[in-house]
Amino acid sequence: MQRDELQNSDARAAYEAIMDAIVTQQLAPSQKVSENILSDMFGISRTIARNLIERLIAKQFLVSVSPRVTLVAPLTLLDIKQNFTLRKVLLPAIFSLTAAKVDLEALKLLNQEIEKMQPVSNDEEALELLKKNKQMNLMLVEDAGYPLMIEWAHQLEDTAMRIYWLYLKAQKRLPYASDQQAMTINVMKNDEPTRLKAIIQEVLNQTEERILTTIFSNEQFYSQDLKV
Repeated sequence: MQRDELQNSDARAAYEAIMDAIVTQQLAPSQKVSENILSDMFGISRTIARNLIERLIAKQFLVSVSPRVTLVAPLTLLDIKQNFTLRKVLLPAIFSLTAAKVDLEALKLLNQEIEKMQPVSNDEEALELLKKNKQMNLMLVEDAGYPLMIEWAHQLEDTAMRIYWLYLKAQKRLPYASDQQAMTINVMKNDEPTRLKAIIQEVLNQTEERILTTIFSNEQFYSQDLKV
């Protein structure tokens, strides 16, 4: 393996590890980060750490508040509302575009696997469940044919993982039922784009409501940043 290929592999693994830490709040909202902190925490070079900080700032998972201070992006009620608003605009359109191309049997099996993983009993199981959920959603995105749309969907799903983490910590399950996803898959199979858009909108509305209800009913979330 060439040296630059190894570095790219190391950078990809480090990026995933940092994103996992942001999702699970090992790197908590508004926590200060730096090249040294990431280098020590993840065993990576300062060069890789610096490049990843720049990438994560561009994706808005880190924020630069001054030339010397970088923080993990805050996680607030506004962030939740914004994420759901954008997904309600984007995902119904994407799923309608890709429904005819998706491997529905693979999607069905993944949905069944996700259901069997619940309820979760520890943070490792919770993170794995979120990754499976993201995998399922991105299966419905990858064939859209519009690179910018796909990139936006990826970023929204990564942010959704941060949001769903709050619900999983409180409820031990995802904020939607597997039968809702099964119904979505059946509508895709029957090629009903108008009904598909309506179902996705309804699932997202119910999911947002459950998450917000959980946040408002748990004192641990009574702070500007929604920390667990």
